[in-house]
Amino acid sequence: MEHKSNVRVVEMSACLVWLRDLGPSFVVREGDTRLRREIAGVDWQYNAYGGYNGLFGPEDHQLNRRKGHEEHITEDNLVARKVLELERIPRFETNFVLEGGSIHVDGEGTCITTEQCLCHGNRNPHMSKDEIENQLKTHLGVSKVIWLPKGLYGDEMISGHVDNICCFTGPSTVLLSWIDDKSDPQYEHSAAAFDVLSNTTDAKGRKLDIIKIHVPGPLCMTEEVAQPFLGSVALGQQRLAGSYVNFYIANGGVVAPAFGDKWDEEARKILEKVFPKHEVVMVEGGREIVLGGGNIHCATQQQPAVCPHPSDADTMEGQG
Repeated sequence: MEHKSNVRVVEMSACLVWLRDLGPSFVVREGDTRLRREIAGVDWQYNAYGGYNGLFGPEDHQLNRRKGHEEHITEDNLVARKVLELERIPRFETNFVLEGGSIHVDGEGTCITTEQCLCHGNRNPHMSKDEIENQLKTHLGVSKVIWLPKGLYGDEMISGHVDNICCFTGPSTVLLSWIDDKSDPQYEHSAAAFDVLSNTTDAKGRKLDIIKIHVPGPLCMTEEVAQPFLGSVALGQQRLAGSYVNFYIANGGVVAPAFGDKWDEEARKILEKVFPKHEVVMVEGGREIVLGGGNIHCATQQQPAVCPHPSDADTMEGQG
């Protein structure tokens, strides 16, 4: 790879590629001088998507042979701290279990998440929904949390992360994974989310503009396809959580997955419409990436720039 002066390659031990879930969630605030913003990182607790009852259970013998389950969790749980130490950014440690893919924020006080994930008994079983919401408000600086019932159908392995079904694209505007076929199990998930979003406001009291984007597929994981990637984890004909909402926003660009599907081009057009000042790049291979349970948004984590005024930033501050 050609060396770029603004690219630094860092080698870091981890069992998974999903930096969104393992890494810190960056937060910003106005500096004391009002001439620059201050940045910090929230270091959540990570328990492998619910520990033994989550993604990597005792039945996953291949993984357990390669690396002990507790060692796997400990190694991945250090990623956020290492990133913040490398960047010399203040670290806010918390005992709250959360993966970055389970939240989306608008940078203006609103957070979207799913009850399916954050209220699941394998994350923070000792907390009520209200207590969980207070944790989000405390650590993210938000004043309103919008609770969607479920994530994408097929995303049960990680308990329905919100970054596969819905995200903010700007102030009071959300992109929602959708399907028109009422006989498809995804329809119930999307319709329930649409109902919640249609009957709420953001933290500033604005009604939400909901833009629907059709899901690819349906995509399924056969044992033949999955064996080289996932070994014994593979389940025949398991529905994959393919989603165009799982994209990454960069300075001047949007990187989104392409699945070799008939809906790829429509997804590109929608993203170009909602991000008119960004170049939209669709990356082939989304179908292969989703075999691991996530996609481009899951594998990335943006670090907000420290600039004179928040309005000068090309990406939303605190984008989840």
